[in-house]
Amino acid sequence: MAETKDETKQDFKLETNTELRFEVDANGTIKLEMITGKAEIFGSELVEGKKYVFTSGSKVAVFTWHGCTLTLVGKSEVAYIAKETPMVMYLNVHVALEQMRQKAEEDDTRGPRVMVVGPTDVGKSTLCKLLVNFAARLGRSPVLIELDVGQNEIAVPGTVAALCIERPSDVEEGYAVVAPLVYHFGHKSPQDNTQLYNLLITRLAEVINLRCEANKRTNIGGVVINTCGWVRGDGYRSIVHAAGAFEVDVVIVLDQERLHSELVRDMPDFVKVVLLPKSGGVVERSQKGRMESRDSKIREYFYGVRNSCYPHTFEVKFNEVKLFKVGAPVLPDSMLPLGMTSEDSRTKLVPLEPSGSLIHHVLSISMANSDEENIIQVNVAGFIVV
Repeated sequence: MAETKDETKQDFKLETNTELRFEVDANGTIKLEMITGKAEIFGSELVEGKKYVFTSGSKVAVFTWHGCTLTLVGKSEVAYIAKETPMVMYLNVHVALEQMRQKAEEDDTRGPRVMVVGPTDVGKSTLCKLLVNFAARLGRSPVLIELDVGQNEIAVPGTVAALCIERPSDVEEGYAVVAPLVYHFGHKSPQDNTQLYNLLITRLAEVINLRCEANKRTNIGGVVINTCGWVRGDGYRSIVHAAGAFEVDVVIVLDQERLHSELVRDMPDFVKVVLLPKSGGVVERSQKGRMESRDSKIREYFYGVRNSCYPHTFEVKFNEVKLFKVGAPVLPDSMLPLGMTSEDSRTKLVPLEPSGSLIHHVLSISMANSDEENIIQVNVAGFIVV
C-alpha cells in the first residue's frame, strides 16, 4: 500500500518477514489492531484483537515472521510496508547469544555481555530492546545498561542506568522500570565531562559485576549495553573504556565500517566485533527533536506514560538539605591545590549555595546517608524539580 496522509483507517496485509512502519501525526494518535496472524513490535508480541494506542511523534515498526493482517485507525504521517529488513540478522545475533547462555548454564559460568555501538540515529536503542525482549521471552533475565546520557531509555536524561529485564517491554508503555540502578551525570552529552562519565561507567560496571556474582539467573542472562552516538576522539576512548569495564564478549557495530575496523584493531582477541546494517526504518532526529524527546522523558518520569501519576509539590527549607554540583571550574594546574590536576577537579563535589539559578532545574536525590560518603559514586533515589 502506498504512503498516505489523509485516510483515517488503513488496512495492511503483511507477508512473511515484512515490516509495517508508521509514524503518528504530530497532533494525533493511532490505534493499531492485529486482526489475524502473529506480529511483534521491537521483540514484544502483539495480542490478536487488542487495540494499541500510539501518541503523537511515535515511530513504530511492526514485524511479522509468519504473516498477519493489521488495521491502523488515525492520522499517520507516513505508513508503508518494508520487505527489506535486517531482522533475520538481528535474530541470528539473539540465537548466538542464547547459545552462549546455554553454555554458561551448563558450565556454571557467566552469560554473554554485548555492547551495541555506532553513530547517532542508527537504531542502537532499538537493537538493544530487541535483544533483551527476545531473551526475556525465553525466560532469561538480562541486564540492560544505558550509557546514552542524552536519550536514556531507563531514567531521565543526564544519567547512566541499569535495569534487570524480567519480562518483555510493554508495546505501549515500554520497560517496567522497577528498582533501576541510576547514577547522576548531569549533562546531556559525555563531552561535557568525560572524566565523570568514565568514572560512572567504572562504578556501574563494578556494581553489576557484584550483582551477577550474587544472582545466578542474572549472571547467565548476561548484559546488553546501549551507548551514545559519540564515536570519535574521547567518545571512542569512552567506548573502549566501557568495553573493558564491563568485560564484554561481543561488540555490535551498526552502520559504520570505520568504527568496526578501529574496534577490531583495539579490542582483545577474545572479543567478537560484528558489523551489522541499520534498519531502513531508522529516522534521523533533529536537535529540536532530541530536545523534545528529553523533555518528554522528564515529564514521563513525573506523570507516567499515560499521565497516570500525580507528582506532589511541597516546600523544604534550604537549611534542611545539602546541595552539591559535580565538577569545579576548569583552572590551570598551577592554581589548583597541591597534587590535584584539572582532570581531578572535573569529578570533585562542590557545595552549592541556594539561589534563583536553581529554578526550573531537575535535581537528583542521592542514596548517600551523609556528605562524608563518596556521593558521586552513590546511586540516586529519585529526582525533583525546583
